[in-house]
Amino acid sequence: MRRRPASVSRASGQAGGVCRAHYNEFGRGAPGADTSPPFDRLQIEAWRRMSPLDRLLAADALSREFQALLLAAIRDRHPDASERECFLRLAVIKLGRERAVQLYPDASDL
Repeated sequence: MRRRPASVSRASGQAGGVCRAHYNEFGRGAPGADTSPPFDRLQIEAWRRMSPLDRLLAADALSREFQALLLAAIRDRHPDASERECFLRLAVIKLGRERAVQLYPDASDL
């Protein structure tokens, strides 16, 4: 089965729709694998009512929160690590080891 790009709805085939390619045979999966389909629809409708700026701000806040959680996990696993080491470990997680070492050669020491 050929997958459609995430920006194309399986139902409509139109760009900007909700991609159903990640749903399993029970209709569950993306966007909220731990949420019932009716509440998924309510969440998607709420996102659609948001302005582009509000969606961007929400995504930015979520990204910042996720990064803070990653840093907390790094600090928990490496309590004696310096701020630089924590930064480098975060870069490895976000970028992959190869790209992180290209950008930050001292990441190869981790």
